[in-house]
Amino acid sequence: MLISDFDFDLPEDRIALRPAEPREAAKLLRVDGSRLTDSHVGDIADFLLPGDVLVVNDTRVLPTQLDGVRLRDDSTVSIEATLVKSTGPAQWQAFLKPGRKVKPGDNLLFKSDGAELRARVSAKDDNGLYTLDFYHSPHELLERLHVVGGMPLPPYIRSKRHEDEQDKRDYQTIFATDEGSVAAPTAGLHFTPALLKKLDERGVSFVRVTLHVGAGTFLPVKVEDTRDHVMHAEFGVVSEDAAARINAARAAGNRIICVGTTSLRLLESACDPQGAIHPFSAETAIFITPGVNVRSCDLLITNFHLPKSTLFMLVCALAGTENMKKAYRHAIDTGYRFFSYGDASLLTNISK
Repeated sequence: MLISDFDFDLPEDRIALRPAEPREAAKLLRVDGSRLTDSHVGDIADFLLPGDVLVVNDTRVLPTQLDGVRLRDDSTVSIEATLVKSTGPAQWQAFLKPGRKVKPGDNLLFKSDGAELRARVSAKDDNGLYTLDFYHSPHELLERLHVVGGMPLPPYIRSKRHEDEQDKRDYQTIFATDEGSVAAPTAGLHFTPALLKKLDERGVSFVRVTLHVGAGTFLPVKVEDTRDHVMHAEFGVVSEDAAARINAARAAGNRIICVGTTSLRLLESACDPQGAIHPFSAETAIFITPGVNVRSCDLLITNFHLPKSTLFMLVCALAGTENMKKAYRHAIDTGYRFFSYGDASLLTNISK
């Protein structure tokens, strides 16, 4: 398939720069085959049944956006660093801006509120990723990162405004407990204590899994054919208890509903050909495109995704390409807000 098959025109004013307040006031588009229903996230219980199981990603976003300076001899240059993957106890891969001003051997200094982080640039790869070795113990690095760092907002937001203290609250889900992500599992951002109470009263239960989201989720697909795309790898865990609860729910005839594409990609990685979920603890680079049968879930709650993105390909695989193109046209025409801080959709899996 061609990447261009998944392109669409999105007006700039449809990109949400802040989340809805309250969170459950966000719009919700129900996509059931070719049938579309407009609603709100706060009313999602109307589409769910007693016994349904929502699978949520409990990863927690680290504040990996850093502003600082490059130090070389007697000269300094202002730089931005976005840490994207931990590759050692005190080592990270990062995107640096402006990258042309930095080379291996340079030292970097990041400071804020009396705390500082220091690192040495040890390498640069062909994809423009730099390897940073920090002059701190792992514990000290994490501790100082929470003081010095800001939330790593997606490029389509950060190009329009700088991250701030509000984002430290807004860009973290109510389920977030296990630190390790450099991007939020954004479908989970819609959930609040009031909505969880409403779902509990409806007889809906929750199962937690963990997929640490990488920055690759925002990287553009640079090839023309989907067969040539190399997916980024992310580390995920499905515990024995989580797998057992999901399998028991399915055996009882109840539905499995993934909250976000991260939960879906992880479950699908842990799923056997018969649809049973197994304990899992490894990296996954699963790439789901139309023609793939998604076996692990019955429905998906997800935000609206970028044109030509792997995530738009995933929802097309799950709910049908023509159905999703129709749904996205409707969303654009009727004022839905897109991307990480935007509105949500509830999709029926018709691929099975």
